[in-house]
Amino acid sequence: MYRWKESAALLNGQVAEVQTAGMALRIHGWGVDAPHYDNPVHKHSFVEICYVMAGEGSYTDQGTDYPLEAGTLFCSRPGATHQIRSRSGLTLLHLSLELDERRSLPEGIERYRRLAETSTICVSDADASAAAALWRALLLHEETRQTLPVEQLAQAAGLLIAALVHLFSPDAAPPPPRVRSGSVHLLERAKRYIRDNLDTGLTLQEVADYLHVSPRHLSRLFGEGIHESFGRFLRRERVGVAARLLRQSEQPIPEIAERCGFGSVHAFTRAFTRERGQSPARYRRGAAPLQP
Repeated sequence: MYRWKESAALLNGQVAEVQTAGMALRIHGWGVDAPHYDNPVHKHSFVEICYVMAGEGSYTDQGTDYPLEAGTLFCSRPGATHQIRSRSGLTLLHLSLELDERRSLPEGIERYRRLAETSTICVSDADASAAAALWRALLLHEETRQTLPVEQLAQAAGLLIAALVHLFSPDAAPPPPRVRSGSVHLLERAKRYIRDNLDTGLTLQEVADYLHVSPRHLSRLFGEGIHESFGRFLRRERVGVAARLLRQSEQPIPEIAERCGFGSVHAFTRAFTRERGQSPARYRRGAAPLQP
């Protein structure tokens, strides 16, 4: 039904970092084991979440056993000893992630802490949950070579992780933004304008003039609506497009810097390193090739 290895390769090549619900996350790996039998008792320094697609087995967390069957989602917490066992073999998806505190908001750090300390280890019959549906949406099907557009994979992965956080630690779910409906529409127009004009020297004043509001009002919309400043959103969007071009094209770095609206290669390198933790050149050398 799914092309497991190709799905994992695609996600590992395209989604190494995710920003969602105030959390900046490093993805250590998207994996699939088919079949998965027994592994040794071990522990991680990061969060790992697994989704049983088929088969039966058991999961032991800190000495407590949990049954596994198709449709089960389970969470391995940092520092917790655990083991998966199956006589018949499981088809198992797994996602490993770790918080980058330096780039996360305070509320995002708190959400990750609650996930890492959750007392909800296993969720049975989770196939109908939003998290499971989102995870399946990221997979390549046998019947077609199509999946989500590459540029939407990171966004969909962010939605998946936010849904998983809510599933395993509902108290950590972000409250709905306190933004009036008219303000939501205005904010979306601002975001679209920014994305459509990243190759220009965008400023808060320019976008505010386009929307016929004051710069102060627009700045407040970003803060209240997405808990992010105008400048941070603009930089993140520019770096996101630049990262895609570094992975998918052979354009010289100065051309990418100009295409993404950076005034100079120096400004581009500084912004990219701040967002991704490494220079554009180093990121390009380490990026996996684009999957078909």
